[in-house]
Amino acid sequence: MGCLETNEIRLRALEPEDLSALYNWENEDLFWAEGNSLAPYSRFVLRQYIEEQQGVDIYTSKQLRLMVELKKESISIGTIDLFDFDPHHNRAGVGILIDPNYQSKGYATQALSLLCNYAFSILKLHQLYCHINEGNIASIQLFKNEGFVDCGCLKSWNNTPEGWKNCLILQKIMNE
Repeated sequence: MGCLETNEIRLRALEPEDLSALYNWENEDLFWAEGNSLAPYSRFVLRQYIEEQQGVDIYTSKQLRLMVELKKESISIGTIDLFDFDPHHNRAGVGILIDPNYQSKGYATQALSLLCNYAFSILKLHQLYCHINEGNIASIQLFKNEGFVDCGCLKSWNNTPEGWKNCLILQKIMNE
């Protein structure tokens, strides 16, 4: 088994066949409050994004998006990202999206654990961080269970349909 898979899931590079899944997830306005999207993406833009990611490494693009795939079924159930990669300071942000039909099954936990191991052992990063809206209890717990700790709160940081929300900053430092 490789460093990017468990018995149930694998993390893999984007493929052209992922266009439909990405299109559905990126255009689901329920997810927009947790991310930075405010408008839908076209299939054309997403197709270009997938093509641009082919053969490009994290040092060039400063980001890495991986698909979370169920191994037995070969079904993509989400994405996990390293973004704002800073090779000088050896750090990156982390984002994860699991399709609602596959949430609460442990797949996010497995994906985050794999990504952290990859980031620290292969990429030799010193730290990972994430920003999570204060009310997103499931995501906060996910990251804390993986060893991320609270390191700050940005007050009234995200304007959501429910109003302004505080944004928690969580961080995981290698070997701490």
